[in-house]
Amino acid sequence: MSTQFQAGARTITTSQLHELSQSGKHVELIDVRTPAEYRSSHVPFARSQPLHSLNPKEVMTDRVSREEPLYLICRSGNRSEKACAAFTLAGYGDLVVNVEGGTLAWEKAGLPLVRGQFILPLDRQVRTVTGFLVLLGAVLGYLVTPWFYALSAYCGAGMIFAGITDICPLAWTIAKMPWNQTGAAQAQCPQ
Repeated sequence: MSTQFQAGARTITTSQLHELSQSGKHVELIDVRTPAEYRSSHVPFARSQPLHSLNPKEVMTDRVSREEPLYLICRSGNRSEKACAAFTLAGYGDLVVNVEGGTLAWEKAGLPLVRGQFILPLDRQVRTVTGFLVLLGAVLGYLVTPWFYALSAYCGAGMIFAGITDICPLAWTIAKMPWNQTGAAQAQCPQ
C-alpha cells in the first residue's frame, strides 16, 4: 500500500486504509479526537488517544509492532496532522501516517463506523462558545455598561490569535470539560 508525502507527513486515503485493514494485516489506528467524539462515532479498529493528552514516547512504547506504521485519524485531518508533528518532534516521524480527511472522509466514502451517542465535534463546540460570548458581551455592553464590549473584543482577539498561530486555548479547555471526558480516554476496539 503506497502512502504519499504531504507537508512533511506521510498520508494515506481512507479507502487505502480500509483496503489495508481488510487484507488481514495488523493496522494500528489512533483516533486523536476527544473521548466523547470517539464515542459518538469511530472507525471500528481505531483506539482513542486524545490529542490533548498524547504522549508519543508512551504510545510508541506500548505498540504491538514497532516496525509497522502507526496511522492517526481525527475528524477532518487537522488534529491528526498535529499529532503527526508531535511524533516527528519525538523522533518517530518515519513511523506515523496521517489519514487524509479523517472520519468525515471515512464516512463520506461509506466505510463502516461504530456509532454511539452523538456529541458536537470540538470545533463546533468552540464556535458555539465563542459566538455565545461575543453575543453576551454585545448585549451586556448595550444594556449594562460599555465595559462588557471588552468580552466581545477579547473573543475576537482570541479567534485572530487561533487563526494565525493554529493554537486555541479555548479548544484545549473545552476538550477537558466533563462532557468531553467520557471515561473512554483509553478505549480500544478489537481488531
